[in-house]
Amino acid sequence: MRAELRAIGALGARSIRNTFRYPRYLGPILIFPTLFLAVNTGGAGGAIDLPGFPEVHGFLDFQLAAGILQASLLAAVMGGTGLALDIELGFTDRLLAAPIRRPTIVLGRLAATFALGMFAAIWFLAIGFAFGAIVKGGVLGVIFVILFGGLTATAFGGIASAIALKSGTASVVQGMFPLVFVILFVSSAFFPAELMQEPSQTIAHYNPVSLVATGIRGPVVSGLRASDTLDGLLGLAIIGGLGFVLSAWGLRARLRAS
Repeated sequence: MRAELRAIGALGARSIRNTFRYPRYLGPILIFPTLFLAVNTGGAGGAIDLPGFPEVHGFLDFQLAAGILQASLLAAVMGGTGLALDIELGFTDRLLAAPIRRPTIVLGRLAATFALGMFAAIWFLAIGFAFGAIVKGGVLGVIFVILFGGLTATAFGGIASAIALKSGTASVVQGMFPLVFVILFVSSAFFPAELMQEPSQTIAHYNPVSLVATGIRGPVVSGLRASDTLDGLLGLAIIGGLGFVLSAWGLRARLRAS
């Protein structure tokens, strides 16, 4: 077990170094969601006065969850892209010949994705605090938000890894980028589901990303509540479970191909 944990740590550290070494990997995770957060907050700040909008300290507080979700999803896509590049360059084949358990190859990449998700959450919380946002859950609420950011990136990272393992091509994984926005925009990440029109409202209610958004947003706008945390964990369980099944299927396919 110790040897496997060392292997996971080494692969995760390698992935993190590569991400920070090449700005084209880190830039989309932070810069694009930050600009989107600025545009949304500045252009739609009056939405908090709409009848039925949840009571919040400010629109920025409500939008922080959307920024963290968006960055976490992009971190997952970048992680899958990195795994696909390793497959294209033959690095994964060398790992398959190494004396380590096969799932370690994916777990090492997911460990890095988890760290990047937490880093993205810290980034957006820092921006929020700089511009007057308040986390009603206090220090413990901040910790919950950071952990949820990492877990969200990991859950979606399993799906991205499965696509990378099955296709073995970075361009296919990068094709997930438009899908990320479709998933986000038909959830309650950017706007309350109750104020959406049909069919977006119904889709948002059943979208597990809405549950994750509730888990991230709850500590910020309402404080720590068991219902929000359970909703977030349920959404992560659904997405993470799907990612686990697909990753196992993709890894078996890659082993057969190798």
